[in-house]
Amino acid sequence: MPLNERDTAQLRAALQGAVVKCSERCLYQSAKWAAELLTSIPTSDSLSEPEDSQMTEVPLEGLPPIVVTGNLDPEEAQLEAREINQYLLAKSFFDCREYDRCAAVFLPDTILSGILSTAVPKNQNTSTPKAKSKGKASSTRSSSNPVPKTPRLSQKSLFLALYAKFMSGEKKKDEDSEMVMGPHDGGNTANKQLVVIARFLEAWFSERMEENGEAVGSQGWLEYLYGMVLVKDKNEEEAMRWLIKSVHLYQFNWGCWLEMTALISRVEDLNRISPHLPQNILSFIFHLHTSLELYQSTSSLSRSLDQLLSIFPTSPFLLTCLALLAYHTKDFITADAHFSNLLALHPHRLDSLDHYSNILYVMNLRPKLSFLAHLCSSVDKFRPESCVVIGNYYSLLSSHEKAVQYFRRALTLDRSCLSAWTLMGHEYVELKNTHAAIESYRRAVDVNRRDYRAWYGLGQTYEVLEMHAYALWYYKRAAGLRPWDGKMWMAVGSCLQKMGRDLEGIKALKRALLADSYYDAGVGSSFGSGVRDRGGTMDPEILLQIAGMYERLDDDTEARAYMEMCVAQEEGAADNLEASVINIHADSQSSDDESKPGAGGGDPGAGTGVTAATSKARMWLAKYAMRTGDYTRAMQLATELCQDGVEVEEAKALVREVRVRLEG
Repeated sequence: MPLNERDTAQLRAALQGAVVKCSERCLYQSAKWAAELLTSIPTSDSLSEPEDSQMTEVPLEGLPPIVVTGNLDPEEAQLEAREINQYLLAKSFFDCREYDRCAAVFLPDTILSGILSTAVPKNQNTSTPKAKSKGKASSTRSSSNPVPKTPRLSQKSLFLALYAKFMSGEKKKDEDSEMVMGPHDGGNTANKQLVVIARFLEAWFSERMEENGEAVGSQGWLEYLYGMVLVKDKNEEEAMRWLIKSVHLYQFNWGCWLEMTALISRVEDLNRISPHLPQNILSFIFHLHTSLELYQSTSSLSRSLDQLLSIFPTSPFLLTCLALLAYHTKDFITADAHFSNLLALHPHRLDSLDHYSNILYVMNLRPKLSFLAHLCSSVDKFRPESCVVIGNYYSLLSSHEKAVQYFRRALTLDRSCLSAWTLMGHEYVELKNTHAAIESYRRAVDVNRRDYRAWYGLGQTYEVLEMHAYALWYYKRAAGLRPWDGKMWMAVGSCLQKMGRDLEGIKALKRALLADSYYDAGVGSSFGSGVRDRGGTMDPEILLQIAGMYERLDDDTEARAYMEMCVAQEEGAADNLEASVINIHADSQSSDDESKPGAGGGDPGAGTGVTAATSKARMWLAKYAMRTGDYTRAMQLATELCQDGVEVEEAKALVREVRVRLEG
């Protein structure tokens, strides 16, 4: 999507306005995101002067010049000019984290208590201001329980006051919460300011609501705040409706798009709301980001990212998306290269470095992980990302108690840090503390239902406890989130096998094989070399499991076929791969596999070599040949087993038995 000079100038001006508007409302993360995107647009020397002139001081009559944005609405502009001194005072309080003082500048407790007591009639639904049409609002005003008029404030000042109230509630919620994973930490402490904010906003919207359900003159910021309140109140469908309203009114508030992403748990949900979104570059970026959060890794997603990078070539946000795309396809080498490049460009940026530490942990690159931990600690040791990186480093050193300590520290700083909850669960599994591991994984799922690692961890923990029905349910949730990850389906199949449900287990393991083989065949190979490293082989362990289940079902023909396939993986023959794919359920079309032991680092077409699984399969085939009277085949297989070094003694005994049969 190349942009011409005019479009680029308009985009630059819009992002400049977004930085200032978000900063004015103390939405600092959204302002930072817009500023990073703004500076990543390539500029020429001829454009440098207009860029500087865009951020000129706007003088107000009777006031010293300050950097503020104008307002096209004359009424709002007049209110903002009248409130400028109070606004500056309130913003300075917010910047000093004195949230209650900030809110009290515009909304003293006397006003809020009046709104709270009489804002909405008791028989009216407080969570759906949409139902308050003009006629209904007028009837309630004329009733004995009238809706009080809200103070006449500009929307900017009103947003700042209510947002300060929201942040005050969040701060007190953290203060009232027990120690992380303490005896009384149930994770259910609520923000006590939500009711006040919701009632006030309902009164404000009811005063301005038209027949079509739109608030007259609204700029989108209060809709965003009301959507956040509804999210906290678990009213997700209504929250999504208000957030969509907000992005229609003002599209460059990135925090609003992130709230929408958090509400989407499936690709179907994303496709359902996409037609209702404004069609612009922000919705394009939102679709990309949400797809990555849903672990999508299609070629169309890669093309979309390339198009955006052509507009914002040095955007750290998009470069992070590029690295995460490789990470989700398990191409760790490419992901490592992208993150290294990002770290070289922005050495003080800590965002998403917890994902980078996961990659280094999986690749067992201890020196790099050590360097990353020292870097994060030197930049800001009290950022949740820094604590997660350091915790991963201690986990790689097998210092699991120290790792738990740092993951707890990350959660003390931010209770919604998903990586810390999930990784702490992994550490508790290592420490054999299954109760704490289950609680950690459950809290991770509460933070983000899309976290397949937490669902998979719950399945593993319950499997250790031999509660296979529970484990199966959690494994299926993980497989639903990652349907083309062979590891998920292998866990489902193994669990079904332990429950004695062999037919279902065979189907699940075949799904795992198809996922692996389709991935190995080169689908999505544009994401990096990791797709081809596996050399066109299948996991011998899965093949051995399938063969064993067929044997228990007394289907020796299928059992023998899969045992043969298992042995064939030593050579990695392409013919065997093609034949096996035909023999697998063809009810799936793509994959996104977890790397398996011994799966990488060979030439294309190279096999796994001799493994314990292939030796067991060869032994089974030798005994099967003995049972069917094929002594020549049995002797060949037994002789090969003697050279394996795995089943040597049993193989020698088999050779002697075959010789006796042949001599007889």
